[in-house]
Amino acid sequence: MQTISDLGDLRGKRVLVRSDLNVPLDGTTITDDGRIRASLPTLERLADAGAKVLVTAHLGRPKGTPDPAYSLKPVAQRLGELWGQPVLFAGDTVGDEAQHIAAALEDGQIAVLENVRFNAGETSKDDAERGAFADQLAALADAFVSDGFGVVHRKQASVYDVATRLPAAVGGLVQAEVEVLKRLTESPERPYVVVLGGSKVSDKLGVIDNLLEKADALLIGGGMVFTFLAAQGHGVGSSLLEEDQLDVARSYIERAAAQGVDLVLPTDIVVAPAFAADAPATVVAADAIPDDQMGLDIGPESATVFADRVRGARTVFWNGPMGVFEFPAFAGGTRAVAEALTQTDGLSVVGGGDSAAAVRQLGFADDAFGHISTGGGASLEYLEGKTLPGLAILEESSE
Repeated sequence: MQTISDLGDLRGKRVLVRSDLNVPLDGTTITDDGRIRASLPTLERLADAGAKVLVTAHLGRPKGTPDPAYSLKPVAQRLGELWGQPVLFAGDTVGDEAQHIAAALEDGQIAVLENVRFNAGETSKDDAERGAFADQLAALADAFVSDGFGVVHRKQASVYDVATRLPAAVGGLVQAEVEVLKRLTESPERPYVVVLGGSKVSDKLGVIDNLLEKADALLIGGGMVFTFLAAQGHGVGSSLLEEDQLDVARSYIERAAAQGVDLVLPTDIVVAPAFAADAPATVVAADAIPDDQMGLDIGPESATVFADRVRGARTVFWNGPMGVFEFPAFAGGTRAVAEALTQTDGLSVVGGGDSAAAVRQLGFADDAFGHISTGGGASLEYLEGKTLPGLAILEESSE
């Protein structure tokens, strides 16, 4: 893939950057600005090079029409605060205001265009409709930089099609993400431990399939663990359970044993009678969950085992919380894994999404980990071995 350096002298050039600014909002208040911070170095680099920087990004899932609840205006304001300089904001994506701002931008200035998903062409499955919108985006700029790792697994106008219409390069954030993921898939230092959590086994099928061939140990927590426990014949009370995945879970247990991979399940579980922050928490054995209780976290004994395995690893990939970390009574497992990741001597990778949100909510600094991915879904698809359209098109355009 071409890098920003390959684009040559950018002074006075308009550069369209696809960033990932899909941050969580409470009204208009940003509750986690991690993705904005991660996007800033590439934008600063371009501005320092004298480029006129136009940022395109999405927020949430509007239905192809403007929706004030998903406006990027608060994001543009926060970006300006972090940069220490005003960031301009266009109230549309490719309309009159965007065109005016693009034409009036000065060297070294940054402007954010309104949510790209307010335009139906962005996510259209119709190549012509998507291409027509990409033409409008490309008309605003002289070059394109792909720096939104959280969307490179999407074949969308601002991710894929624009790269066929302008000189295109990979941004620093995407470049760093790919380099880390290559280390996880091509040449991991051993022991290599993968920690998977989150709610559903079905969300992680491809990752488990692929990493069972590569990892030394697979530690399973979160809501998905109850499908594994049920597959072993244990009752799981009212815990989250995917009955249609029981055979799949059994097959993973058998494959791990046959391939010499340690598939580690919790031996104790924190349960409660209801899904609520103030529900009374009890620790029970993983094979003795009462019928009227639901599991909401791995237990303290399991948290210690998981943490020890993580600390002893040379490579760790973690995706998915160990429990309902938003409730303090059920955050112990997630906290233990996160803390252990900060103590390993090897490469520690937090796989984006809820995992990234969890470590920040629990008070851990981003730089305490080797790498925090900005794209949970993209990270998982890369680890599954899938082709990511937003990366593939950059590779094609550089040939």
